[in-house]
Amino acid sequence: EDSPKRRKANFNEAETEVLIEQVLKHEQLLFAAGPGRASPGQKRKVWELIRHKVNPVAACPRDVEDLKKRWRDLKRRDRSKLCRLSQGCGPPGPPALGLLLAPEELPPARRQRR
Repeated sequence: EDSPKRRKANFNEAETEVLIEQVLKHEQLLFAAGPGRASPGQKRKVWELIRHKVNPVAACPRDVEDLKKRWRDLKRRDRSKLCRLSQGCGPPGPPALGLLLAPEELPPARRQRR
C-alpha cells in the first residue's frame, strides 16, 4: 500500500554493453545538431527501440529515462577520466566515449580493438 519507493537495481554489465552499443549505433540520430537533426518524436522512437534491446538482459525493467540517465552518467565519467588523464581539467574536446571506458564496460566487439 504505502510502502516507500525502492530504488532499482544497478545496471549490470550486459545492460551497459547493450546500451553503449545501441546508443553508438544511433548516435547520429540522437545527438546530431544543425538543420539535419532528428525530431523529438524520432528521438523518442529510437530511445524506445534501445529500451526494447536493453530490457531482455536487464536485472529489472528499465524505462527510457533510466537509460538516458545511465548514458549521461557514462559520458560524465568518461569526461572526468579524460580530464584526469590530460591534467588540464578544462572542458574536454569532443567526447571520446568508448575510448576511455574500462574494457569490461565496452561491448565485446570493441574490446578486441584495444
